[in-house]
Amino acid sequence: MTCRLKNGWGEDRLKDIAKVNASSLGTHTPEDYEFSYLEISNVDYSGIISEEAIKRVQFIDAPSRAKRRVKKHDILVSSVRPNLQAIAHIQNGGNSDLICSTGFNVVSPRPKRVQDRFLYYFLLSEGCRQYFEAVSKGVGYPALDDKDFEATKVPLPPLTEQKRISEYLDASCLAIDRAVETKRKQLDTLDALHKSIITPAVLVGLNRSRSFQSTKNPWLKQIPVGWKLVSLKRVSETQSGLTLGKTYEGSIIERPYLRAANVQDGYLDLEKITTIELPESIVPRYELRPGDVLMTEGGDLDKLGRGFVWHGQIQGCLHQNHVFAIRTVKRLLMPEFLAYLTASRFGRDYFEATGKRTTNLASTNSTKVGLFPVPLPPITEQKEIVHFLDNKLEEVREVEKSITNQIKTLISYRKSLIHECVTGKRRIIDADVTEVEAHV
Repeated sequence: MTCRLKNGWGEDRLKDIAKVNASSLGTHTPEDYEFSYLEISNVDYSGIISEEAIKRVQFIDAPSRAKRRVKKHDILVSSVRPNLQAIAHIQNGGNSDLICSTGFNVVSPRPKRVQDRFLYYFLLSEGCRQYFEAVSKGVGYPALDDKDFEATKVPLPPLTEQKRISEYLDASCLAIDRAVETKRKQLDTLDALHKSIITPAVLVGLNRSRSFQSTKNPWLKQIPVGWKLVSLKRVSETQSGLTLGKTYEGSIIERPYLRAANVQDGYLDLEKITTIELPESIVPRYELRPGDVLMTEGGDLDKLGRGFVWHGQIQGCLHQNHVFAIRTVKRLLMPEFLAYLTASRFGRDYFEATGKRTTNLASTNSTKVGLFPVPLPPITEQKEIVHFLDNKLEEVREVEKSITNQIKTLISYRKSLIHECVTGKRRIIDADVTEVEAHV
């Protein structure tokens, strides 16, 4: 990776301005040696370390990859699966016995050559991230080898200018991050508003002055008179998706398919659709139909089981095995009513309580989906409820869309600002630092 250098700036290889992986735990480390362990998943895209996720472990119980020593001023860059782009800076001393995964490269800047915060911002910049992805080797589990990493070309302004750029970016990124956090809290408020509108409509209906009957079901103890409480499997079929990696013989065709990444929280992301080759004879097993309710098998716990109705947006589209296609008996259960039910507080409670949790993700299965208790109004009442919710929530969705776009704009600006500053495309003077710091 090369940069067009600004006047007065130099350039050098990373290995010439920093030590890489300078110190590690040895094989003779005592079994009872206790340390704080940092894994790749503990670092987010913006370089924020989740302190509460750092575990205290003993050497005997630690993963075999828990090896690399970390100290103040070090920069951590994910070398295994760099597409995850976990990059962090140890600023405040932190734990004196911090050890990180060998999935990180630990970069220790030479202070006479490069200011640590400036180097962090450079390694965090989009141009650098893209370079790491481009030179990584491997498909399913790509890795960045030491030679390519250490050969990374780093632009080097004078140390005083590095410090000025870092101070400007610190203040600017803090302001942007605070704005993003405020916007995300607004989305949380709107999500709560969503549930407050949806939940009573799908559990009680639109007529609040009605009689109720007991269900003797722990998930939902009463429903309106005239409704039924049934397991989802009684009023639908669950279609499983394609398992990737299979090889087929004979004549094959190419079809688009949905991945779990395409099914987002409350919407479908269809910008990037993958295709697969398979025999035409097995296509009907995995083909989506208009009216299918899509549910993800795994992901963030609060999004698990959240349904989205497929309206045939892509002709002949299939789905991966991590996406369930729920096909309702439409004379009994409207797909749209089911989607609203999964988005209600009742639906979220069910899938969060029954989901299998791991460190960062959760999963469900077709059995738990099939056992989801469905309060079932007559189909005419379902139509009234769906029509009411469609109209009531339209304004909320527009506000959500606007806030989401604002967050994307802020994040995009943060990326471009870092890139411009560390490559010299934007000139930073002392007055710029003073001005931005005054507004933080």
